Amino acid sequence: QVLLVESGGGLVQPGGSLRLSCAASGSIFSIDVVGWYRQVPGKQRDLVATINSAGRPTYLDSVKGRFTISRDNAKNTHDLQMNSLEPEDTAVYYCHAAVRSGRGMSSRNYWGQGTQVTVSS
Repeated sequence: QVLLVESGGGLVQPGGSLRLSCAASGSIFSIDVVGWYRQVPGKQRDLVATINSAGRPTYLDSVKGRFTISRDNAKNTHDLQMNSLEPEDTAVYYCHAAVRSGRGMSSRNYWGQGTQVTVSS
C-alpha cells in the first residue's frame, strides 16, 4: 500500500503564490509519472501538470508560465509552485503518483486526499 500526503494550499489573493507538496510513502520500488490535478464542484478532475521519471514536465495550457512542477526522486516527493494565481485557479488540488511496488510489477495509480486552493480578494 502507498500513501500520498499533501501539504500547502489555502487562501491567497490574486497575483499571489502558493506551493503544494506531496510525499509518497509505503511499498515503493519506483515511481513513474507524478502530477497534480484539480477539481471544482460539478466538474471533472483536470490535469494541471505532470512530470515523468526523467524530469520532463507537461502543463495545462492555462497554467504555463505560472506553475512549475518538480520532483525529488530520492525523497519520493513532488511539488507544485503556483505563481500569479488567478481566481480561476480556485479548486481542490490532488496529487497523483504512478507507483511500482516491486521489480517487474505494473504501476498503480495513487491519489492524495486533496487540498483546497482559494484565490480571492
